[in-house]
Amino acid sequence: MAVMEALNRQAAVALIGPRQVGKTTLAHMIAENHEVLYLDLESRADRAKIADPVLFLQQYEDRLVILDEIHRTPELFQELRSLIDRARRRGRRTGHFLILGSASVDLLRQSGESLAGRIEYVNLNPFDVLEAAPDTAATTKLWVRGGFPGGFLAASDADSLVFSQNFIRTYLERDVPQFGRRVPAEMLERLWTMLAHGQGTLLNASKLASGLSVSAPTVVGYIDLLVDLLLVRRLRPFHANTGKRLVKSPKVYVRDSGIVHALLGIENHNALAGHPVVGASWEGFVIENLLAVAPPRTMASFYRTAAGAEIDLVLELPGGRGLWAVEIKRSLTVRPGKGFHNARADLKPTRSFIVHAGDERYPITVGVEAIGLKNMAALLASG
Repeated sequence: MAVMEALNRQAAVALIGPRQVGKTTLAHMIAENHEVLYLDLESRADRAKIADPVLFLQQYEDRLVILDEIHRTPELFQELRSLIDRARRRGRRTGHFLILGSASVDLLRQSGESLAGRIEYVNLNPFDVLEAAPDTAATTKLWVRGGFPGGFLAASDADSLVFSQNFIRTYLERDVPQFGRRVPAEMLERLWTMLAHGQGTLLNASKLASGLSVSAPTVVGYIDLLVDLLLVRRLRPFHANTGKRLVKSPKVYVRDSGIVHALLGIENHNALAGHPVVGASWEGFVIENLLAVAPPRTMASFYRTAAGAEIDLVLELPGGRGLWAVEIKRSLTVRPGKGFHNARADLKPTRSFIVHAGDERYPITVGVEAIGLKNMAALLASG
C-alpha cells in the first residue's frame, strides 16, 4: 500500500484527495492494524483537544497520529514540525503523522512549508478503469457515474445522480467557506455548470466573466479555488521550440465525469449519448484515468498550434522514457486527422496512440497505435 510505504520512509504523510473519495475509510483500515490516535478536525471536540497541540500530541509520540480534515486547522503545520523534530531526537524518524486533506498538494504545501523534508504526499483519486472496470460495460458505467465510490456503487443511475448532486451542494455550502473564500454558492455553481458545458475547451475568462457579470480576474480566482479543491483540472499547453505559433491558454476540465453529468442533469448513458457534451465528457474521462495511473512526476499537457496541429494529451514521462502523444476518440473506428499527424511531425514523440472506445489494440500507421482505454491505462501504469 502506497500510504504505508510512505509512512515507512517519512515522518509525516499527507493523503490528498477530494471529499468522498475514501480517505477516511482508508485511514480507518490502517487504524485497525496499528495503534493510532485518530482526530477528526471537523469535530469541535477534537479541535479543542489540540488547542495546545504540542502539550497534547507529545503524549502520543509512540504511535501513529491521524489528523483528518487538516485544512480546517492549517496553523497546526508549524506545531507538527516541532513534534517531528522532538521525536527524531528521541530516535523515531518515520511514521509519526498521517494527514488527510480535501485540497490540492500545492495548497497544502503552502500551509506546510515548515514541514519541508519531513512530509510526503500521496494522492487518492476516484476509482479508475484498472480498479473498477473489468469489461466494457463497467467502463461505460464508470464513465456515466464517475469514480466517486458513493456514485459508482449506487443502486441505480438515478441514485448515482442524486449522490453527485448532493456532493456538489456539500462543496458549495460547506467546503468552499472553509477555505476562507467569500464566494456566493449560486455564482460558483453557475460557473461550475458553465465549465461542464464547455468541458475541455480553452479557458476564456472574459467570456465566462461576461456570463456571470463579474470581472475576468474574479473568474480566474474562482477557478483557482475549484482547482485547489481537486474538482477542476487546468491542462496546460505544451511549449516547445518548434517555431510555430502555439496556443497559450489552458484547457479546463471538470475532473470527474459523474460530476459533469450531474451539473448538466444527465442521468444515464442513453441521455449522455444524445447530449452535445458526450465527446468532451469522454475526453475528460480518458485524461483523468490516464493521469491517475501515470508514473509519478509525469508532466501532462496538450499541444495546439494556430495552424490547427493538435494532440489531446502530451505526456512527458520521467526517467528518460520520452514523450507520448495521445489522441482521444469516442468511437470504435479511429482515423487520426491531419492535425494530429502535423503535431507529431512537430514534436516527434517517442510513442503515439489513439485511445478509442473499444478494447482492441492494433497499428494504424507507422508509429501510431489504436488502443482501448483500459489497455492504455495498463500500459501507462506499467511504465
